[in-house]
Amino acid sequence: MNLKKISYEELNSRAKEIYNFQKVSAVLADYGFATMWLNNDWEGADFIAVHVDGVTHLKVQLKGRLSFAKKYRGKNIHICFRENGETYLYPHDEVLGEVESRISDQTWVVEGKWSSNKLSKANQLLLEPYRL
Repeated sequence: MNLKKISYEELNSRAKEIYNFQKVSAVLADYGFATMWLNNDWEGADFIAVHVDGVTHLKVQLKGRLSFAKKYRGKNIHICFRENGETYLYPHDEVLGEVESRISDQTWVVEGKWSSNKLSKANQLLLEPYRL
């Protein structure tokens, strides 16, 4: 068999989502989590991560970048994304509480969502405890 690596940039959006899920799942396995993809978002989650301790489980929304949405508030959702080879997994509401006062974008006001296509230095520092 002659395997050839793929080019992430050439993937369609659905294929990128599955690719990122597989990469994130591999990282979470190092922390004792098994992941289960959900065919339909359940309570805002794309997948569930269950820890080997048999107690801890996370509802996770997979994103392509640092993101917040008002619709995730109060749902105990974690957001996971990859940037520059690093994986971040953060509690949505907790981190939103730290940055919401700094969000001045109309998208947040009108649509109830906000994302950043590149981590600023301030956001890198904020997310450091959530870098896996």
